[in-house]
Amino acid sequence: MRLANLLSIALLVLLASASPLLAGDSAGTGAGIGMGLAIVGIGIGIGLIGYAALSGIARQPEQAGAIQGAMFILAGLVEGAGIIALVLCLVLVIL
Repeated sequence: MRLANLLSIALLVLLASASPLLAGDSAGTGAGIGMGLAIVGIGIGIGLIGYAALSGIARQPEQAGAIQGAMFILAGLVEGAGIIALVLCLVLVIL
């Protein structure tokens, strides 16, 4: 809990100071923060999918094939959404 509080305070300080420090490149700063949040979201999503799949396989080993198929489909959807977010952030920097 202490680490989460420390990270949230650091994020707030970064967000508060990023705009005045980099006033000429505010779109790039926002895109960089957006890319970082997208990567964190992808990691958390795939981690939760993997955890749930392994838990399901441990409970019902005979259903491993069906669980793996669903896991790969869901992981692809999470990756696709994350890639779209990253591309939109890069477009923001370019334009």
